[in-house]
Amino acid sequence: MNGYSAARSRYVESAVTTASPSTLLVMLYDRLLRDLERGEVALREGQRDQANTQLTHAQDIVTELANTLDVNAWEGGPSLMALYTYLTTSLVEANISGDAEKVAACRELVAPLAEAWQEAARQVAETAPEHALGDLGVG
Repeated sequence: MNGYSAARSRYVESAVTTASPSTLLVMLYDRLLRDLERGEVALREGQRDQANTQLTHAQDIVTELANTLDVNAWEGGPSLMALYTYLTTSLVEANISGDAEKVAACRELVAPLAEAWQEAARQVAETAPEHALGDLGVG
């Protein structure tokens, strides 16, 4: 690893370990969207190995989101868990079949959620900076 890569890795690790739960959630959604976009492009370009890397990482993120979701904390929890289950299944299927359209459909589902969590994090930070999204069933 060159000096730049090592420094970047240390920076990213520090950012993740010191981030609030709401910031981590937004970071996960941002990375999920990036993985989905990259996976879709790779499939369209016939780069199955690259697509597999991106889609597997996206699946890992969805799994992490599902594992940290408290479905009993708010009324939307069970529906969000159902969506995470659907996304996981769809991403596995898309990866196996090489279906870029299925990945695009997943990205279209995730994008508004990412925006909603960004807004929720912003509102929580403005109203109670000492609290995180734990009040929203996350964390």
